[in-house]
Amino acid sequence: MKPLAANCDSLSTSYDIDDGHMDLICPVIDESGADIYDTLENTLSWRRDSIRVRGNLVEIPRLQAWYGEAHCFYTYSGLTLAPEPFPPVLDRLRNIAQDLAKAPFNCVLCNWYRDGRDSVGWHSDNEPELGINPVIASYSFGATRRFLIKPKKGRLRASAIELPHNSLLIMSGAMQHHWNHQVPKTEKPVGGRINLTFRYIQDK
Repeated sequence: MKPLAANCDSLSTSYDIDDGHMDLICPVIDESGADIYDTLENTLSWRRDSIRVRGNLVEIPRLQAWYGEAHCFYTYSGLTLAPEPFPPVLDRLRNIAQDLAKAPFNCVLCNWYRDGRDSVGWHSDNEPELGINPVIASYSFGATRRFLIKPKKGRLRASAIELPHNSLLIMSGAMQHHWNHQVPKTEKPVGGRINLTFRYIQDK
């Protein structure tokens, strides 16, 4: 596994990869982010969902919540999420992400990894409603977790980035069509991490 170096003492680290681009910005907000983590944990409408995997319903190994404008329904793995309106904390973070990514966002998938046993498997954010070459802005608050990427084709090994507290990873270009990513389980004792992935769904 090849590590991709990150420097969170500076504003941004850029990664140019084949058919895609990533920027890691940290710290992304002026304060520590601890208050935002607590607000997100205690006020978002967390839910325990199941998705369909090879014909079977499997409980997702994390909690999630979905917010966005009224038309922003989101479907993946047989699960359709209806949006709730943005609360103030998410609206503020959306505005920051839009300024840094230079792209509009009107919905956000919130994931709460409660400990190292919570995870997300290999996938890409390439659902049809996200359009061609979507820009994804992904916040991390709380425990540092390892983020892996690997190309969908070819034999390149996975590369890893450590996503720290109070960081924003912006994925752009054709990355969602050519690369998969995941946050694997870890046996190391880690605390909770809240991940917010802002997206844009066009109103039909």
